[in-house]
Amino acid sequence: MARAARALGAAGIEAPRAEAELLAAYVLGVSRGRLALAGGLTPDQLDRYDDLVARRVAREPLQHLTGSAAFRHLELAVGPGVFVPRPETELLAGWGIDRARGAGRPLVVDLCSGSGAIALSVAQEAPDARVVAVERSPDALRWLRRNAADRIAAGDRPVAVVAADVTAPDLLAELAGRVDVLLCNPPYVPRAVAVPPEVAAHDPDEAVFGGADGLAVIRPVVARAAELLRPGGVLGVEHDDTHGGAVPALLAADGRYEVVEEHRDLAGRPRFATALRRAR
Repeated sequence: MARAARALGAAGIEAPRAEAELLAAYVLGVSRGRLALAGGLTPDQLDRYDDLVARRVAREPLQHLTGSAAFRHLELAVGPGVFVPRPETELLAGWGIDRARGAGRPLVVDLCSGSGAIALSVAQEAPDARVVAVERSPDALRWLRRNAADRIAAGDRPVAVVAADVTAPDLLAELAGRVDVLLCNPPYVPRAVAVPPEVAAHDPDEAVFGGADGLAVIRPVVARAAELLRPGGVLGVEHDDTHGGAVPALLAADGRYEVVEEHRDLAGRPRFATALRRAR
């Protein structure tokens, strides 16, 4: 692991020792916390470990190598074709879960669901909620449906998966005026921004970039959310850290929202905006 950590660090991996341990734990089939109690690697396991380290040095995402991504209390299946959920999105999910828990039997919609990280977390942690997950990409939908099926098998409440484009003006027309909590982690990186190799080569382009200014998806989502939310319903939308002023301004300019607030991540960067749907 020390040798692997040195190689990973030289490749620019931010937490090389932690990733070396995670890959070793994956090969050994144990948790990272039990590595000290595990036996040594067999020759076959060592070959497999060296191969995984080499792939990580080439900046293949760690989550693609292990086949899963941790998100709140979940382990989600991920791989080529779906955006790997990030830890900062747990903050938006937690905000939505808190609102769902205080709303009786709420209707919660997750737009741009991807792997299902937000939707499945809400279904697990706010079990009285009816959750609808919306995704457009056929590749991402396969991962979303797989994760949704895994959570049903684990005993969580089922999530309704809808294949749709969140920018469509008639999105979820049957739910207009009925949604209690609407959450969205859309593609929001401005097109000219350079992204890490793991993102550039492995995350789906359509799940990362949001047009020239990063707001191409957020604009129609803000407008459609106002139609879907009931009076008093709430919206939470993640955005780029350069959008700390732009997204709240979009919400305020729409005219159908009030109590517009900006939220920062643990590093103090603008991360998501929330608003309350005005009474009609």
